[in-house]
Amino acid sequence: MRLLLVEDEKRMAQALTELLRLEKYEVDHCADGISGLEAVQSGIYDIVILDVMLPGMSGLEIVKKARKAGIRTPILMLTAKGELDDKVAGLDSGADDYLTKPFLTKELLARLRALARRNIHSSDGTLSFGDISLDTGTTALVCTANQQSVRLSEKEYRILEYLIANQGQILSREQLAVKIWGFDSDAEYNNVEVYMSFTRKKLAFVGAKTTIKAVRGVGYELRCSDV
Repeated sequence: MRLLLVEDEKRMAQALTELLRLEKYEVDHCADGISGLEAVQSGIYDIVILDVMLPGMSGLEIVKKARKAGIRTPILMLTAKGELDDKVAGLDSGADDYLTKPFLTKELLARLRALARRNIHSSDGTLSFGDISLDTGTTALVCTANQQSVRLSEKEYRILEYLIANQGQILSREQLAVKIWGFDSDAEYNNVEVYMSFTRKKLAFVGAKTTIKAVRGVGYELRCSDV
């Protein structure tokens, strides 16, 4: 799962980034409101952690602009402000949750898990399409179909996670490369093709009727024959 952290306090940003990466999240960081808005509007993130007081543009303004642009990514606001009116302003602007600094690590992680469950639209913590399902509630990266399971690599899991979360859409190689490897990665587009091949083999191994189809000149999408 890829998170965006928009936080201008250097020490806070470093501490949160290290914590979240230890919890197996992919984390990108922006230190100002302008670059933060641009990153949020990319649509590649599963959750955004957003400070209110930022140089260039406030967190509240980022949320308003992102929601106006149709970005539905769950947003957790972080701020030193603790007054009720500030919390109401954050939620009214379009944020999904609000956490006041200082906060307990356990509370932050619990809120992120809650937002992740809300984001995948599943009460049991699974992502499903056709006859395949991914369990997002465990650390084991597994795909299940026909009562058979196969272990996935991190990249394979994230490819399926992204495709299922965007079912019905064709995702370009560029979208997949940025989503899975990040903006700053040196990964080339053939990396996407290689891992697509690996992922297809895993689906075939469990006899899934769901397949990853390449749409020539456009990208990839999930399709399923009659189950």
